[in-house]
Amino acid sequence: MKDKIRNTIYGAIVADALGVPVEFKDRALLRKKPVTDMIGYGTYNLPKGSWSDDSSMTLCLAESIGRLKGIDYDDIMKNFYGWYKHSKFTPDHHVFDIGRTCHTAIMHSRQGCEAVDCGLRDEQSNGNGSLMRISPLPFCLIQQFGSESMSNEEAFEIIHNISSLTHGHKISLVGCDIYCSVMIEIFKGTEKDELLQNALPKIGEYVRHNPHYASALSKYERITHKSFTELSEDKIKSSGYVVDTLEAALWCFLTTNNYHDCVLKAVNLGSDTDTVACVAGSIAGLYYGEIPADWIEAIRNKKLVNKVIEKFSCVVLGGEK
Repeated sequence: MKDKIRNTIYGAIVADALGVPVEFKDRALLRKKPVTDMIGYGTYNLPKGSWSDDSSMTLCLAESIGRLKGIDYDDIMKNFYGWYKHSKFTPDHHVFDIGRTCHTAIMHSRQGCEAVDCGLRDEQSNGNGSLMRISPLPFCLIQQFGSESMSNEEAFEIIHNISSLTHGHKISLVGCDIYCSVMIEIFKGTEKDELLQNALPKIGEYVRHNPHYASALSKYERITHKSFTELSEDKIKSSGYVVDTLEAALWCFLTTNNYHDCVLKAVNLGSDTDTVACVAGSIAGLYYGEIPADWIEAIRNKKLVNKVIEKFSCVVLGGEK
């Protein structure tokens, strides 16, 4: 399992770093001059291998779980604050990006709000800020509940609490549910062409018992159709809206055959390049492994990344049966 954890987290971080230099670039521009390798500078004028808030907040989650040997929502929020205010969990001790919703939630925490109530719950606050950082969580669910985690309502409660630290609307919660269910299916060895048809009924079953999530689930209707992978690129949105991000990440994964092609396809969709690639990269990293060694080598502050992965892995492996 340790290799799977490493491939998932590095899969996310490497893809994030690939997307950072061209974040907000238009798709038409990237068609003319696509990203084909790890580059530097660009949008934020940062050296090659620099990763963004997506990876920082992922490491915040994994580090807290690794250090405390379990999930402590207050401690995760403290890590988020340490990242935002004191530049912890960054490639070079500099925070260069933070989403509005994440910033507001962190400030709510500092004002004494309960951790799981810090996230915004209005429908306009459905950015991808909880989806982008949740990749360590499926491993914790597998450790606690086994390979059929998504048949356990307590697993959904944990996913929703982790999302609600910053994003509390049901659309964000369901997006994180779908992601975790897909990742657990990959862990179980489910083939790619069966992933969604195996993962989505688990969410549907939960919603049948909790019908107030039905409207949120309907936002993800496109991925329920077998024709989803046949959609042309112009039908795929790569915005910061959580539904668009999850759709785009899954589409890139399902329409390519290796990590390299998946993450470059995600980056070259344009707009929210780092986050779409980060989510797609975590999925492809778990499924394929085979992250190019030179891309991993280019990642800045690997000492921190490796330390967090090691501690997190020890906790998850400690509960492996």
